Amino acid sequence: MVHKLRKAIGQRDDRYTLEGMIEMDEGYFTIEASKYGDETQKSGRGSKTKSNVMIMAESTILEDIKTGKLERQCRYFKAKVLEDNKADGTDKTFENSINDEQTTKEILKWIHIAISNAKRNFIGNYHKIKKKYLQLYLNEFVYKLNRRYFGERIFDRLVIANITGYG
Repeated sequence: MVHKLRKAIGQRDDRYTLEGMIEMDEGYFTIEASKYGDETQKSGRGSKTKSNVMIMAESTILEDIKTGKLERQCRYFKAKVLEDNKADGTDKTFENSINDEQTTKEILKWIHIAISNAKRNFIGNYHKIKKKYLQLYLNEFVYKLNRRYFGERIFDRLVIANITGYG
């Protein structure tokens, strides 16, 4: 049942495209190695125990009224498991997730925070993640992250999203 909820969450969030300034980076998430593969393990990029994930965030510059200091805040996040490490797949995933072509080449504070929080969340909750379920776990994490200010209403929104497919 939980996997069905995660799938509904992912389908709902896939409809939205990110706008404005977009932060994007890739992260490698630990997954359970296939027991049918050979015994040798490659480390780093292309490892059987790592899956490449693209994380994107809609970034907005806000000014603190009291101090006048400019800070970047994030509204919505997206996460997609990439099938391979090739640039074509990365470019296609990025183009499908954004509304326009505004990008930044600055330090990606919010993306790195989101990646590290997701990894820490997965290590604490799930001990071995199979590759076929990684996208579902990411859907749940991003759903909660995008609705971080909903408070007690998040459960009601989840029920509505699952029943109607929209929410």
